[in-house]
Amino acid sequence: MNNCENKVTNLRVCVSGGHSSGNDPIYEEQTYEMGRLIAKLGFRLDYGFSDSGVMGAVAKGVLDEYEAHKDKYYTEVSPIVGITTQEYYNLYQKNEVLEKVTNVVVTDTIENRKKKLFDADIIVFAPGGVGTLDELAYDCVAMQDGFIKTKPFIIYNINGFFYHILEYLKEMVNSGFAEPVPFIVVDNNKELEIAFRLLKLRYNDCESFKEAYYHARKLAYELPYFIKNKVGSIWVEHLIENIDNIELNGSKEEKENLSNEIEEAYLEKEISRMYERLARSGKNTAVISEKLTKLKSRKKKKS
Repeated sequence: MNNCENKVTNLRVCVSGGHSSGNDPIYEEQTYEMGRLIAKLGFRLDYGFSDSGVMGAVAKGVLDEYEAHKDKYYTEVSPIVGITTQEYYNLYQKNEVLEKVTNVVVTDTIENRKKKLFDADIIVFAPGGVGTLDELAYDCVAMQDGFIKTKPFIIYNINGFFYHILEYLKEMVNSGFAEPVPFIVVDNNKELEIAFRLLKLRYNDCESFKEAYYHARKLAYELPYFIKNKVGSIWVEHLIENIDNIELNGSKEEKENLSNEIEEAYLEKEISRMYERLARSGKNTAVISEKLTKLKSRKKKKS
């Protein structure tokens, strides 16, 4: 992957998600672990200043990891920036969590709050309600219209939460109503860690929409290969080194084999997601079966 100048020292991760917990404990459990991961990798969390639900869980995860290993992860850099409006700020009852978020940015309007949040380098959408959906739509529009830079969007598809939204977004693109957005979809915390590690190693703060879009799409396409091959002591950094070496110095056969392995892993992951959606919904089986047939046919051609 070609690199342009990386101007970021500590990558900023904006997390958008619900202020409620949902009806399954997995939502808070997984987002709490995401918070710990953000701190562990030396990233900074930009979020909407909350102590409840999904948003409270990710903040608690960051703070717990940071406090346990403060000397290791940060120097004088605050691990969290809370971004809110004066009206919302006045509603919060200060408690143990919010008092630890010492860096709070108070904006004058909801619109400016959104803009400030989406100044981050990486955007993660976790399960949430209409507010999360509003921020997802806002960010897509702002990015496509050039009001914010193109940057990695991670859809944290905990418990299959975003399946229908992802299908809807794809349908809008297929019907000619929107440009494709470079979403990176992860289904659990292990996959999220691999995506974060890839971004940490290969994040590109690029000016060009075309270049930034290319890098994000490439990462989304290659991610299943890293997920599939992460075994034992073999880790992301080792796999990247191997890929780079083959792309630069490998034979034609080695390059073709690598390309086929990446393609196969991508197709296997997509087929797996289709089966999961089919099992969950029990509806629209004809549509899903058609897509499965196409994916399997494509995979068979690559074999």
